[in-house]
Amino acid sequence: MHAITIPEPGGPEALVWAEVPDPVPGEGEVLVEVAASAVNRADILQRQGFYDPPPGASPYPGLECSGRIAALGPGVSGWSVGDEVCALLAGGGYAEKVVVPAGQLLPVPKGVDLVRAAALPEVVCTVWSNVFMVAHLRPGETLLVHGGSSGIGTMAIQLAKAVGARVAVTAGTEEKLARCAELGADILVNYREQDFVEEVKEATGGAGADVILDNMGAKYLDRNVRTLAVNGRLAIIGMQGGVKGELNIGALLSKRAAVSATSLRARPLNEKTSIVAAVREHVWPLVEAGHVRPVVDRELPMPEAAAAHRVVEESGHVGKVLLVAP
Repeated sequence: MHAITIPEPGGPEALVWAEVPDPVPGEGEVLVEVAASAVNRADILQRQGFYDPPPGASPYPGLECSGRIAALGPGVSGWSVGDEVCALLAGGGYAEKVVVPAGQLLPVPKGVDLVRAAALPEVVCTVWSNVFMVAHLRPGETLLVHGGSSGIGTMAIQLAKAVGARVAVTAGTEEKLARCAELGADILVNYREQDFVEEVKEATGGAGADVILDNMGAKYLDRNVRTLAVNGRLAIIGMQGGVKGELNIGALLSKRAAVSATSLRARPLNEKTSIVAAVREHVWPLVEAGHVRPVVDRELPMPEAAAAHRVVEESGHVGKVLLVAP
């Protein structure tokens, strides 16, 4: 088979479409013939040499995919060769074939194209596990999403609205904010021109955000804590704004607030299996009913992964950028 390899870390040109050995499914695994994968920020970090795959994972980038089951490993039940699926991966999605633990498979939702289904697993699992399983967003509460036009942001808006929450977003252009509004965002903040602390406080009558989904890390830590409502929950899922920040414990105590930080890729198999099962139970019905949909900016041929990485690094996209297998 062919896969996108990284012979040496570097810029987008470091991604090389090359012939590699076919993977073989082991106990509890399935082999998926890949239809498409999607570009995530973690793939860019891996390409740059800053984010190695977990032990035992495929060395190729790609944290999600869609496709058809080509073979079943020993001990797999409930799936058949030919089933159309999408999957959460620890790596290997930028390839013609990938091995997946059976617990990380999801059926392609009714009404979603096989290729576009590749835009779902990583963002849905990230949002559901952090916003709902960890931060317990409830109907009537306010969720603040940083990077509202990103793949994760566009999914967070839709899921929060589907459960009856109010959504605030930050984005860097009026065009991106307009797209967020189309998805249901109620409070729109241009972070280049406005202070999200003031804007969210004003829009909520001084209360603040009950839950914040943050991809920036250190840069936003203090302002996020100031934006939290009493009993608020800050869920950190990224470090685009640095890794070390000062945390005002007094502010947390006065608000009885909580800060959590998670990484999906490195979680053990049993935790990923639980998250995927929860997504299938709670989110798939929303997708099949048309209340939630994948947001895809563009599709590029998988051998052109370098071009796709440039698009994501320039941050001109809304939603996901897909890589379609030959």
